[in-house]
Amino acid sequence: MLALISMNVQATERWVDDYARYVRQQADKFNIPGYAFVYYEQGKPPQIYTYGKTWRSGPPVDEDTVFRLASVSKSFTGLLLAKLVQRDMMRWDMGINELVGDIPFDKQGMSQLELAHISGQSSGFMPNAYDNLIEADYPLNKVLSYLAKLEPICAPGECYTYQNALFGAIEYYLVSQNTSYHRQIQDQLFGPLGMKTASAGKGALLNADRWARPHIAIARNKWRKGVVESNYYRFTPAAGVNASISDMTIYLQALLGEFPTVVPPELVDYITTPRVRTTREIYRRGWRGHLKNAHYGLGWRVYDFDGHKLNYHGGWVKGYRADVSFDPDAKAGYVMLMNAESNLINSTTAEFWKRFYKQADE
Repeated sequence: MLALISMNVQATERWVDDYARYVRQQADKFNIPGYAFVYYEQGKPPQIYTYGKTWRSGPPVDEDTVFRLASVSKSFTGLLLAKLVQRDMMRWDMGINELVGDIPFDKQGMSQLELAHISGQSSGFMPNAYDNLIEADYPLNKVLSYLAKLEPICAPGECYTYQNALFGAIEYYLVSQNTSYHRQIQDQLFGPLGMKTASAGKGALLNADRWARPHIAIARNKWRKGVVESNYYRFTPAAGVNASISDMTIYLQALLGEFPTVVPPELVDYITTPRVRTTREIYRRGWRGHLKNAHYGLGWRVYDFDGHKLNYHGGWVKGYRADVSFDPDAKAGYVMLMNAESNLINSTTAEFWKRFYKQADE
């Protein structure tokens, strides 16, 4: 029996090492500054790979190097909201006018917009409404005021309409309750899970012992070190979380049910239940041909990947990319963090799951 277990572990290491070589070759090809990824399968030790540097003359990326997670933050927000609902601090059916009481949303049924529609990307507003104002550094309350006057394209809950700015309503409400997103995510998730370098906000990133600098594309496969901008950090529930690959390993373990007192499995099941169909996702580059169906839950994309349920979210802000994904039935997960806004991550994550399911079927 011990020999069989050893052979299985060696087989696992072989295919993952082969995958790691593929990623490194692609990173060399596209001149990626640095990345970190982890494969975790329950019952096996996490396998973490790092590459490159935090910046050209900086230290190498390691397991504790902190990256921006960009929109992967929405997966944390979905889980945090589930915790706050469980603790009767919020409700999924909280209306927008309860969340932001002094900014009336009254255009064509928008008073029916609820917290679940915000986290579930089915608000009814045109996709990415007023992201341009976020990027122009407009303050949160100003952006919400513009949203309140916007005519919807469908009723809440009826169509998939991806948003960033609307997530500001969550922070707005928490501040009105004499708390904040930063405090709640630390108290409810980071602290209890022992995610020691995870944080929310720009200041926390800049104060980390080791963090990966953003790299901006200036030409094909050429990058320059950029500065960390404040804009999306003003909308922290949408794109303001930071973490290292060691933190994200803990996050995967929690999502796979290994810390049930902190992250009850029923909460994970709830937020990864399909709610609204996302048709265009099926055709995304690197994934097409494998995605049979795609939906959005509460802070999570829910894919049918060749007959397997795969929960996923990606993130992209200036200078960074991030992906998180896990198969709840196979009890396996994968995270990749990158300090460059390269489309490489689109193909590497899809390639990982192709190889994972292929070796699982052999």
